[in-house]
Amino acid sequence: MSQEANPRGTFLKIAHSVKRQIEEDPTMTELPSLAEVMRDHKVSRGVALRAFGVLRQEGMAEPAPGERWRVVRAGVQVDRRPLDQRIADIITAEGLEVGEAFPSASALAERFGVSRPTVTKALEKLEAAGVLAGGGQGKVRTVRAVPTREELS
Repeated sequence: MSQEANPRGTFLKIAHSVKRQIEEDPTMTELPSLAEVMRDHKVSRGVALRAFGVLRQEGMAEPAPGERWRVVRAGVQVDRRPLDQRIADIITAEGLEVGEAFPSASALAERFGVSRPTVTKALEKLEAAGVLAGGGQGKVRTVRAVPTREELS
């Protein structure tokens, strides 16, 4: 049975509602969170995910690992690299030297629009790769090595 013929097409109605939000707000870059959709439409997580799946099929949205779903707009470039690679770029972009303090997880979370635990996981990957040193509760992370292009890929 096709999705359109489904008498319980609640997820299609939700997808249509979110699609309308995207079209009406050209500055919208992220879909509402699953929790918001579940609360606003009084549906389960599965129904909300199916609605997001419809938007993905239509090319209007895409999942972003560790982040909210992104709105896809024609002609707009989005950095789709993993968060740890985007964070590592800060070292070269800001000209940080070995031994210098690195921005905090809270500052990075705000900068990239993700949760602090998500940033912490990315920072742990960079520590394991030898790019950053230290950290931990109350301690400042420092640059251990300036990554080259080959190390980031």
